[in-house]
Amino acid sequence: MRVVFCGINPGRFSDATNAHFANPRNDFWRLLHEAGFTPRLFDPSEQFDLLPLSIGVTNAACRTTPGSGDLRAGDFAGSAERLESLARDLNPGMIAFVGKEAYRGPFRERSKHGLQARRLGETALFVLPSTSPANAAVPWGERLRWFRALHALMDMGATDEIAAESIDDRGNELLVAKKRSEAE
Repeated sequence: MRVVFCGINPGRFSDATNAHFANPRNDFWRLLHEAGFTPRLFDPSEQFDLLPLSIGVTNAACRTTPGSGDLRAGDFAGSAERLESLARDLNPGMIAFVGKEAYRGPFRERSKHGLQARRLGETALFVLPSTSPANAAVPWGERLRWFRALHALMDMGATDEIAAESIDDRGNELLVAKKRSEAE
């Protein structure tokens, strides 16, 4: 498994269709394709067709809500442990959280977009902007830049050999990455 994308929780569209990121206005599937993760645009109903590409999808919280603002702290009980188990069992190179809240829920800490200092065993963690239509504050171009940065970082080689830093969300410099030296 190369990467597991972790959304915050299923919304009503996703629950009704039993598919991740199923709202037709959610940009996830378009961004996945435009950033080079998939050879074509996938429909949410084809989510299991990502597995041969070594891509998985999951959620930080399981309860369906009208919006992520309806989630409570209890909805994330056990999610950090579940993600740790996923990292141990599937050994993905990266877990990419689709939205800062998808990361904050399990770990109870704020994040910036980009590669995180926290790891789950050998698995690196990366925070992307939310692809939800409710996240209109982050334009398409910025979302695409972050998805492309994740793809580029993963293409550089094993994530345990790379140090990376995202500068800021409005940004001057999106990502700086280099091979870690032997001394680090």
